[in-house]
Amino acid sequence: MSAEMVELSVKSAEPVRVAGILQQNRVFLDFFWDLAKPDQEVRLKAVENLIQYLKTNNKADELEYTFKRLVDGLGHTRETARPGFSLALGHVLSAFEDVSLQSVLDRVKEKHNLQTVKKKLVRNAMFGNLFGVLALHQSSRLSKEPQVVLGCVQLLQSLSQHRQHLKDLPNKTMMDILNEIPEEVFEEVLLSTLQTDLASAFSTPEQMQLLLVALQRFPQTLKPKKLKKLLGSSTIINAANIPKLTEVLKTAARSVKKECILPGVVLDLLKLSLKEDSFQLFWSKAIVEGMLKEQQQGPTHYLSFRLLGSALPLLSMDQLKEVLSGEVMMHYGEHVVSAQKPDRFKLAPEMDAYVSDFLQGCQDSDKQLVVMVAFSSLTNQGYPVVPSVWKVVQHLQPAALQSYVDWLKNMFIQPQLDKLLDFSTRKQKDNKEAREQKEEPIVRLRKWIVSRLTSIIDNHHVKKQEDLIMDVARFVFFHAFFSTKKATADVAETKMKLSVPVDDKTRAVLVSSFFGLLLSMHHLPLADDSAEGAAVNQKRALGVTADGTMWIYHLVQYAQVLLSLPKSIQSSKPFSPEQRQAWDSMLESVATLKKKAKKGQSTESRAFQQLFLLVGMHLFKAPEELLDIMKDLQSCVDKAQEKKSKKKKKKQATEEEQEPEWVEVMVDILLSLLSQPSRHIRQVCKTVFTSICPHVNAAALTAILDVLDPEKEEEDGAVVVTDDNTKTQKKKPDEEDEEEEEEEMEDESSEEDDDESDKDDEAMEEEEEEEEEEEEMEAEVDQNFRLELMKVLQQQNALATEEDASSDEDLDDDAMMKLDKGLAALFSEQKKKAQAKKDEKTKLHKEKMLVRDFKIKVLDLIEVFVARQAGSPLVLGLVEPLLTLIDRGMSSDSNQQEQDFLRRAADIFRNQLCRSKVYCRTATDRQGELHDLLDKLMTKSQKLSDSSVCLYYFSASLYVVKVLRGAPPTAETEQQTDEKSAESELRFMGNLDVDRVSTVFREALTSFMGRRKSPLTAQMFTDLFNRFPVLCVNLLDTAVQHITSGVRQHQQGQACVLVLRALQSREVQKLLSGASRTELCVKITGQLAASLQQLGQTESKVVREKVLKTLELCQFLVKNVHQQKLSVDLEPLQTVLQGLTSAITFNKTGKMEDTYWAVMKHFGVMKPKVEKTKPDKEADQQPLSKKKKGFLPESKKRKKRTVPVLEPAAAAAADQSTPADKPGANKGQAKKKRAKKTKQKRPAEGAAASESNPAKKSKTQSENKMAKKKKKPKQKKGGGGQQ
Repeated sequence: MSAEMVELSVKSAEPVRVAGILQQNRVFLDFFWDLAKPDQEVRLKAVENLIQYLKTNNKADELEYTFKRLVDGLGHTRETARPGFSLALGHVLSAFEDVSLQSVLDRVKEKHNLQTVKKKLVRNAMFGNLFGVLALHQSSRLSKEPQVVLGCVQLLQSLSQHRQHLKDLPNKTMMDILNEIPEEVFEEVLLSTLQTDLASAFSTPEQMQLLLVALQRFPQTLKPKKLKKLLGSSTIINAANIPKLTEVLKTAARSVKKECILPGVVLDLLKLSLKEDSFQLFWSKAIVEGMLKEQQQGPTHYLSFRLLGSALPLLSMDQLKEVLSGEVMMHYGEHVVSAQKPDRFKLAPEMDAYVSDFLQGCQDSDKQLVVMVAFSSLTNQGYPVVPSVWKVVQHLQPAALQSYVDWLKNMFIQPQLDKLLDFSTRKQKDNKEAREQKEEPIVRLRKWIVSRLTSIIDNHHVKKQEDLIMDVARFVFFHAFFSTKKATADVAETKMKLSVPVDDKTRAVLVSSFFGLLLSMHHLPLADDSAEGAAVNQKRALGVTADGTMWIYHLVQYAQVLLSLPKSIQSSKPFSPEQRQAWDSMLESVATLKKKAKKGQSTESRAFQQLFLLVGMHLFKAPEELLDIMKDLQSCVDKAQEKKSKKKKKKQATEEEQEPEWVEVMVDILLSLLSQPSRHIRQVCKTVFTSICPHVNAAALTAILDVLDPEKEEEDGAVVVTDDNTKTQKKKPDEEDEEEEEEEMEDESSEEDDDESDKDDEAMEEEEEEEEEEEEMEAEVDQNFRLELMKVLQQQNALATEEDASSDEDLDDDAMMKLDKGLAALFSEQKKKAQAKKDEKTKLHKEKMLVRDFKIKVLDLIEVFVARQAGSPLVLGLVEPLLTLIDRGMSSDSNQQEQDFLRRAADIFRNQLCRSKVYCRTATDRQGELHDLLDKLMTKSQKLSDSSVCLYYFSASLYVVKVLRGAPPTAETEQQTDEKSAESELRFMGNLDVDRVSTVFREALTSFMGRRKSPLTAQMFTDLFNRFPVLCVNLLDTAVQHITSGVRQHQQGQACVLVLRALQSREVQKLLSGASRTELCVKITGQLAASLQQLGQTESKVVREKVLKTLELCQFLVKNVHQQKLSVDLEPLQTVLQGLTSAITFNKTGKMEDTYWAVMKHFGVMKPKVEKTKPDKEADQQPLSKKKKGFLPESKKRKKRTVPVLEPAAAAAADQSTPADKPGANKGQAKKKRAKKTKQKRPAEGAAASESNPAKKSKTQSENKMAKKKKKPKQKKGGGGQQ
């Protein structure tokens, strides 16, 4: 019964109640049924309603019956029912305090007596006793009746022996009871009863936990003297008890092997050791020497690790330092390293949760620092086991975070490996050669520290001050590009000198990390902006400090300070005079832009500042490549500023007209910068291009499109395809773009380069391609190689001739040595050639990947231009280039990068260009050009082979039509009436040549209807009809004509669809006047009638689809003619429709039949009702009788066995004489086919079955076949039957 029914029952309980007769009170009994339901909500509602019912009625017989039913239900066979009855019993006892708990306990013992219950119900009786005690405990009355407490504990003690069923539930219940009763009751009643359990505390973890709970609850009763009597010692944790404690811990560890949790008894023992001041003894002896030395390392080690994490909030500073630098941490590090394999159990996430909870709840920054430093000091051959992006750092206090960053910097400058908790796995110790080839521990440690510092800044959840951010950025920048000659007070980074110089690998990591840090700072929100900005819904300022200055500007100023101190600071790549001049001029340009930004144009000036500053910072990384770009950028910005000032003064210089515009130069600069492998540069270039979009001219846009032009790929490929040096730079920003790679460096292979992991997939593809092409290459090389091989053999007279077929025996040892050397040299040369070709192929493949990646970046500029300048006439010049890209992309490689490029280009073209609400409305002077473009696009679309590409061409054609039409003038429409304005707005086509455009689309429609394989689809023309109703009206005649003249049935059906969509359009209905509408309906009626007359006796799917489309058009047409009372003769169509049923067979149910009768209903013809006849009823009843369960079929009944079996000839004669029996014979055959083995004989059916399937063996075969099987008793029996 549901909970809702229970509520209704309770409400109606009082008037319906029949006193004294429980059998008639269905409402009361239903409560107990609901207590056994699996749904917890229903059970809780039933408990609540039962209590309310008993209080309301207050009947003794019902209360007595309630206790009987609830006690019986405690041992219910259904597991979900027991808690429901136990909870109900506890609440009833709590509500009716006059009922004695002792009486209920006696009921439980009597009902669920383990001695008298049946053997198969013993388990249920155990649970009945357990849940009975739980009910008494839940009543909250146990402390008032001490004798009941004693009885409950004694009952639980007897139940604790049955661990195979109850596990540790009795002991947990005893502990719950101890936590509730007062100390007086424990001392007077329970102590003597529990004395045996308390004395055997070292036997099992459950008894130990019982003792620990008693100690915690009743310290006055269990004093040291009492403990000494029970255990033999006044304390639990001492040197004598350590072996027994260790065994208890091991048992507890094995008991929770599957649960993966920390047993409560272990944590209680730890707390007791802290209370007894014996923590060091407990940890060193029981945990380190006991648990970690266990042969079965898994459970005991995991328990030790979990205890370590749980103990963090409980320990003092000295205890934390001792624990976090001991054996447990060492073994935890080995586990983390060895558990990197996918199938291994990983405890690191649990430890992260322990540490995170500790840092979140601890307010002592010193303790936080100790824990962070300890885990960061746990290293595997110099590399820390915790990830460099460890997120627990976000819970650190500001003081602890600052101290942690200082520790990281000091460890980078002066690595103290002796203070690290370093270890090596067994594999690493055994493999000495591999260990010698690995990087030095200092290098590995420094790499991790750099990643750790940058991840702190990158994590937005970390509470950090601006000083800390700038401190980390300065530190990384200084050690990436500079080194200290002597200390200076102006630069804090020079105060501490490196104990070990930075090597090239570490410097490469520093450089890449610095530019990744720049990108993070570019997106860094203000420290106080997180709450206020969200509240006011204002745009949050990113990448700036509190005073509004960009982070990168502060770093440039810091770099200027470093460059101005050559005596104290040395650059790793000193600037040449020309490069230093470019740096200085960059600073001047930025200063000029900052001044102009105060006056106005702040967005554009800010974008140029970002570009200047970013290119300036990249000068430290690649000065040779960016020097020319910096010069061009400076001259370009200067010209742009001069151009604007001259426009204000209306002065123009004739000499500047011959030079390229500043925006063209700027676009070239941006394209050059996009070739740099940096995501930060990519974003800044996008920002700059956004600001200069209004100034972009045709030449600048052409420069962008030339990069994307596939025909000019070889010429413009030099922009991206560079030498090996550039390729090495390509690898570094991969670390910027994918900073998650740092997490993959925590395993044993962390010392490998990150670049190799990025190229695994590419290498696999390359190897497969190379293996295939090597086979092709061998065919070409074989001939040349064979000639060279023959020359070597002839020189040593080792080539066999016709006269001497074997010349090996004539060669002496020296000749054989010379021959071996010659062959070795030849094969070595051949191998080098093959490797060279492999390298060349790999190089070409990488260059192709770089070019494609560069083009994906260039698409950013196209996307920005389309979004910002959608109304510019220049956008029209993007249509053909983008279509060319899509067309080429559909037919090119199908690798992931190519697909991404194609998907991006298609999205820009269709979603942002063609579907944009903003479009060019100033194309009056380009009407002819746009009409020619429309002709070109439609002609091209009809020649394509791929319908998906044709869709983009058709979308472009609709976009051009939209541009030509433009927007209707609003001034004129306001002066006219609503109807006239609406009609004029529909008919408005702007600069569009309606006749010419209609001809273009008519030809396309004719091509679609007249070609068997056309890339055009009906949906394309449907979009055309919906968007441009005027063109739809002009094309309707062509669509109607092809209802009968379509090249195939499919095209004829699609013509019906187009005509139907056009007629359903309200805009088309408004444009068609009365006479033209009537004329159109007459034409459609004639075409429909002719189309239906052409149907033959065919049932193909295509014909049925065509008929369905035709009927749908007929339905709309007839309905429209009748509603508007048009003078259209529908009798020919009606005549054809009436004869349609003879041409096509309708299904009993289906859309075609429903549509047909819907059309005929408009003519007054209703669908006839089919009456069922008697044979149909009998046929329906026969299968029903066969499906009855529990009855034998006729062939299985015993009375059939006495019927004689006819001979085959007699059976055939019987069939001929009684044709009415043939259906029965056929049914018999069907039964024979369905049955796997038939054991009974049936008259006249066995023969027929044997004739239809001679290979099938059965007992209905002839006597000759039965004789072959030598079953004489059955033959005699059969013969007797025949007699």
